[in-house]
Amino acid sequence: MTDEASSPVYDESTIFETPLLELDVDVPGTVYGKAEWYNLYSAPHGGGSVKSRIAKGMLDGAERRGDLEPDATIIEPTSGNTGSELARLATARGYDVEIVLPDNASGGKIDAIRDAGATLHFVDADRGYDAVIDRCEERIAADPDGYYRPNQYENPDNPGTHERTTAAELYEQTDGEITHFVAGAGTGGTVTGTGRGLHDRGDVTVVGFEPAEALHAIDGLKYLKTGDHYHPETYDESVLDHKEYVSTQRAYDRARALRNRYQDTDIRVHDTGQHDRKTVTDHLRVDGQFVVGTSSGAGIQAVHQLADAGALDETSVIAVMLYDRGDKYADIPLWESYLS
Repeated sequence: MTDEASSPVYDESTIFETPLLELDVDVPGTVYGKAEWYNLYSAPHGGGSVKSRIAKGMLDGAERRGDLEPDATIIEPTSGNTGSELARLATARGYDVEIVLPDNASGGKIDAIRDAGATLHFVDADRGYDAVIDRCEERIAADPDGYYRPNQYENPDNPGTHERTTAAELYEQTDGEITHFVAGAGTGGTVTGTGRGLHDRGDVTVVGFEPAEALHAIDGLKYLKTGDHYHPETYDESVLDHKEYVSTQRAYDRARALRNRYQDTDIRVHDTGQHDRKTVTDHLRVDGQFVVGTSSGAGIQAVHQLADAGALDETSVIAVMLYDRGDKYADIPLWESYLS
């Protein structure tokens, strides 16, 4: 196990009950954004993310069931956010952690994993994400008794955590008035679990979105539309009432438009979640700018596509996930354009 004294300790009590922001994005109805970087908000490199939820859920579940031995090394393939959140929580609990990820992952995510004390294994991004999974499985095969893989792509604690927490939060924060929930598909756990929980609570339209192109740059999402691609077991498309496909360019455009919209305008905080208002205000912006990751921009674009199709009206109450804060991506292509 990792030397606990050498690993940063993050306050797991700050996971869940994240703030809900009211966004002006020029569509009919009311649009709320679930600001997920307030999970572990004090962590460096942009705070936490939506993946903080499932990292905690999967570790708690494994420990509760006795699946995770104290001397096991936790290993996981990831494009970044799950890796950083598993690394933060697991090393703080005393486990050794190895993360396998594509070599084009954002510098902020890489730094967060490294700072947590985990070991990184890089795979050539040109080989595709399936190669990342293959490398992870090769390492496990070489020492099957030494590794524990949470397996975000098959672990029912992934959607289960969202079903228990994210769905309940959104329903309560909107006073049960939510009509549409919009989320993207990486593992599919967010849209599947939250969608199930919202369906159980009322008449809510669950909208999933995926990248429109196989070669895309929407971090955290998986292209599943055509071809022989791994389809996560955690992605249950039967939960979806509708699906949208979003282009990389539109995702960046919408993230940039959101930043520009709030350049000189206050952001309305509809519900602070578990946090006091000062904490929320202090972590909304980066150097005075409201910047979110491109998957969040893709969610806003999906909302616009719904509006363009006539699926929204003035009575609509739409909740979209804001998965992480944009400063995690300061080194990726198009960042300069994103902030121009």
